[in-house]
Amino acid sequence: MELIEAIILSVLAASTPLLLAATGELVTERSGVLNLGVEGMMIVGAACGFGGAWLTGSIIVGALCGILAGTLMSLLFAGMALGLAVNQVATGLALTIFGTGLSGLIGAGFVGERITPAPHLYIPFITNIPLIGRILFGEDGFVYLSLALIAAVWWFLYRTRAGLIVRACGDNHVSAHALGYPVLRIRMYAVMFGGACAGLAGAYLPLAYTPFFIPGMTAGRGWIALALTVFASWRPGRLVIGAYLFGAVTILQLHAQGAGIGIPSQFMSSLPYLATVIVLVLLSRARTGGSTAPAALGTVFVPDR
Repeated sequence: MELIEAIILSVLAASTPLLLAATGELVTERSGVLNLGVEGMMIVGAACGFGGAWLTGSIIVGALCGILAGTLMSLLFAGMALGLAVNQVATGLALTIFGTGLSGLIGAGFVGERITPAPHLYIPFITNIPLIGRILFGEDGFVYLSLALIAAVWWFLYRTRAGLIVRACGDNHVSAHALGYPVLRIRMYAVMFGGACAGLAGAYLPLAYTPFFIPGMTAGRGWIALALTVFASWRPGRLVIGAYLFGAVTILQLHAQGAGIGIPSQFMSSLPYLATVIVLVLLSRARTGGSTAPAALGTVFVPDR
């Protein structure tokens, strides 16, 4: 029972940054913008989040610093991809490269420092219930926030008029513009939301997952978040399943290495990324049922003057 509980808790912790980053990217892509700079926004959010928490001693301030850093990075992307109509793929890749270098510069002075990680919820008697107590009522605030955020995004996209307008911009920006909606402004807000979520996901790593900062600590999670959006067919409900599935693959390969299974550790470490590639190949070969990508995804839009 203790081993099962430990594995489930580890899966929840490993899945939370994936779910946060993928939620923001889902909204961004639903508006018709393909931002491949999630990894860059996450790593800058991790550096700024840790720096804010270390300087002030507050996890909340650290999380806000991560959100602000991710948002500012997303505005840089929006200025290029939306304002100047630069190719979105090239801009996103450049943002990741820039973010990787910038995070090293920002976090250079914090390497080797440690902070007190985010506290976990504790309800007397209830949290102590075997197995389900710590899983349901003993997590840190980021875990509950990620689930609340995905529920709010589902409600926004499918139960509000504003969400319908966002999806309209992603499916047919010409028609949305003809109806009088400010497509570029809507897309900018969606990109900013995606950047804020990516920054928060990056800040989660040093604030709750590991209480220290090291360069490159996102370790490709931004790319997995991008793949999760495709895996979920751009639907919030499926995104939760995908995030916890990939989180489980990440954790189980660590437990397999600890158990001494006779498989090279390098291969075990590559399993999360190998699973990502396999899932994308299977989805591309069987697109029956489910949602397809927004029709205008990645397409540059220049409104008529």
